[in-house]
Amino acid sequence: MYLPQWFFTSGSRLGVVLLCGLASACVSTPEGAQRGDAERVLSGERAVTRVKLSAVGDIMLGGSAAPEMQKYGYDHPFDAVREVFQESHLVFGNLEGPLTDAGQAEHDKRFVFRSPPQSVAPALSNAGFNIVSLANNHTLDYGVEGLQHTMQALDAVGIHHVGAGMNADEARKPVIVDRGGARVAFLAYSLTFPENFWAGENTPGTAFGHEDHLRADVASAKLGADIVVVSFHWGREATTELRDYQRALAHTAVDAGAVLVLGHHPHVLQGIERYKNGLILYSLGNFAFGSYSRRATRSVIAQCTFENGQLISLQLIPINVNNVEVVFQPLPLIGEAADEVIAGLQGLSRPLGTGIQNNNGVGVVNLVD
Repeated sequence: MYLPQWFFTSGSRLGVVLLCGLASACVSTPEGAQRGDAERVLSGERAVTRVKLSAVGDIMLGGSAAPEMQKYGYDHPFDAVREVFQESHLVFGNLEGPLTDAGQAEHDKRFVFRSPPQSVAPALSNAGFNIVSLANNHTLDYGVEGLQHTMQALDAVGIHHVGAGMNADEARKPVIVDRGGARVAFLAYSLTFPENFWAGENTPGTAFGHEDHLRADVASAKLGADIVVVSFHWGREATTELRDYQRALAHTAVDAGAVLVLGHHPHVLQGIERYKNGLILYSLGNFAFGSYSRRATRSVIAQCTFENGQLISLQLIPINVNNVEVVFQPLPLIGEAADEVIAGLQGLSRPLGTGIQNNNGVGVVNLVD
């Protein structure tokens, strides 16, 4: 288990030293983000394959972040957490908004986002991201051209993308990452408006989280993978309260064979639920997001460890995402500030039947009884 040691360097920049007490592992990643084979170790007389995944919330480096990115560069948002990702062999986030300099902005939409592909895609790769979800309510902000540019930019730096495509079949298609015999499947769905962003039989867009499709997609992905991870863009913004359909769809995903559900869209943290053999993180909140929102100020990096396809532990590293303070660079929290984030998650997760321990400022959910 990680024992974090955070220290301040010159100025207000927070450096990160993370000592790993769990053997790390990895699965296949695209070229340019490879970290070796999944680790195989002996536990007694039993061979164990370990895989570690880091997951974060919403990423959008346009909007209010654009002037600061021009000043500090697009690697700036990830500098304080880069070492946190190094021991993970899959790093996942929700990419909110297209990577494009072209296209026509969606009309009659209050917020439209885009970021420069030639800057953001390499920065994500440099930070360690090797898979992102495109299933959200901003993917088509600059039309089909914007979506195509996004996928091209990610492909060029070797980052997998899931949850959007030129039609519904493409959008629903899983990404299966295979390296050293450990196969991890990712699926992603959006339950957020506008409705015309959802892909149709012959129209581009995002995968809509229809219950029947979800059940079939997870079961199919499970046939070709050891681990199935499902991402949802769902819920209500700026609230910790769950909508009924969130729990219903999350349970459906686990019942069909998923072991991990990752939620986005509310921009704030929501509760964590242990359900059967799976774990559900209803919202990971913001990560590096181009807004000065006073409501989205705290989040976590979720680090998940799998053994032989089973999720055995979750670690939650609290981070400061209040951009008034951190200027679009998520910073790990320590001391009382970290404890407050964990206490908040404990309160949200307790009604869902899930206990979270506080281990020196890191939240821990042990999944092996």
